[in-house]
Amino acid sequence: MARRFLLCGLAVLAAVVVGRAEDKARPAEKAAPAADTHAGFEKLKKLAGTWVAADKDGKPTDQVVSVIKLTAGGSAVQETIFPGQPQEMVSVYHLDKGDLVMTHYCMLGNQPRMKADPKSPSNQIKFLFAGGTNLDPAKDMHMHEGTLTFVDDDHIEFSGVAWDGGKPATDHCATMKLVRKK
Repeated sequence: MARRFLLCGLAVLAAVVVGRAEDKARPAEKAAPAADTHAGFEKLKKLAGTWVAADKDGKPTDQVVSVIKLTAGGSAVQETIFPGQPQEMVSVYHLDKGDLVMTHYCMLGNQPRMKADPKSPSNQIKFLFAGGTNLDPAKDMHMHEGTLTFVDDDHIEFSGVAWDGGKPATDHCATMKLVRKK
């Protein structure tokens, strides 16, 4: 009987030693890579919520202009512009190899893509045209660039520039001043 206990004990000890040896023989598992971070993208994430138009004095109105939410496990920011209106549009922001990019799904039926200018001031993100689908930028009207200004946590401004015929269209895309709906 003592011999059985001794053999079982030795078997358990051998299993522990072999297990530890295998752990040491395996290459150390790499830590999960840090998620891409981008200051502008982190600011966009903080905009999640409902945004209304500001009146001439900067006070909130009842007109909902933008609804922003995180989606895809926090890897994308989805903005619905003019929700529920005939001119409803969607913009999706995400990182692509460290660059902040945006695709704007326009009511014109085209999808311009824009990339954040890394030279944007810290309180702004300036998006510059980087291609698109369903459009010829030399001919078709499309959103060509836009600047998002972070006034404070509850106030933002967006200035867009549309192009038509290969040049800026002066009669489209004015500045919108928005207030976070409380």
